[in-house]
Amino acid sequence: MEKRDLRVVYMGTPEMSARVLEHVIQAGYNVVGVIARIDKPVGRKKIIEKVPTKLMAEKYGIPVFQPLKIRLDYEFVRDLKPDIILTMAYGQIIPKGLLEIPKYLALNLHASILPAYRGAAPIQRAIWNGEKESGVTLMEMVEAMDAGRMFKIRTFPIDINDNFAMVCDKVVDASNKLVDEDIMPIVSGQNLGEVQDETRVTFADKIRPEDEKIDLNKETVNEFVNHVRALSPNIGAYLFLNGKKIKFFHVQKYDDVIDKVGKLTVGEKVLLALKDGHVEIKTLQLDGKKIMDASAFKNGYRAFDGAILD
Repeated sequence: MEKRDLRVVYMGTPEMSARVLEHVIQAGYNVVGVIARIDKPVGRKKIIEKVPTKLMAEKYGIPVFQPLKIRLDYEFVRDLKPDIILTMAYGQIIPKGLLEIPKYLALNLHASILPAYRGAAPIQRAIWNGEKESGVTLMEMVEAMDAGRMFKIRTFPIDINDNFAMVCDKVVDASNKLVDEDIMPIVSGQNLGEVQDETRVTFADKIRPEDEKIDLNKETVNEFVNHVRALSPNIGAYLFLNGKKIKFFHVQKYDDVIDKVGKLTVGEKVLLALKDGHVEIKTLQLDGKKIMDASAFKNGYRAFDGAILD
């Protein structure tokens, strides 16, 4: 079978998944339908915007389906007669009945080196935990979360300055290589995969609002830096300054000098004291203000020198 003969139903939602979808299309696969989460309001004005995979599918004239709850509404997939389902960051648990529809099997591009970091937030959790390497696993989808056979893993390094967006770029590149080289051997039966070692399983829980708050009593300099990297550039990790949120988007280790924990220094550099040293603040955002770099903060908020963050 050639790629052009393989009927693919693609499931995914965010920008990262849309980029992989485009590669699947351009690689010559016959994408007969795209399933995405529903469109949601965006920004302060709550304007409804199409999700990225929907926009990509429409660009190529591919039908899009957006069931509110996929576990209750998936029978339409039978009419698409898929040979495989390929999922990448869809955003809902996929029911067993849907997984049984394709002629061959349902595959998932999972952004971790399985069996580590099963779950909803493998990229963020890997960065947060200071991992030096991650990857994408092409795996069989089964009823249990991220527990199916592994067919191929493509790895990449996580550099010390990589944030979430940067690692997402690496995930896309690794996923594209899997699409190019590793799907057809599965379909043809050449690659039978291997069972995951359940003794090595770890989980990557969804990022929740409370995860954005930094705990100065617990986090070291390195942990603080990793926390910020994991939530940048879109979410940010925060503390409170005079009762209002101050978010951090780019920080780096500065020194090992001990000072009062939470003390902000606004001098030649903008520094924050932690229990084992200082971090240098490169990019931040005050509540109700735009994101600014350290130079802009120094120019407008030097009066905060010596303030204690909590």
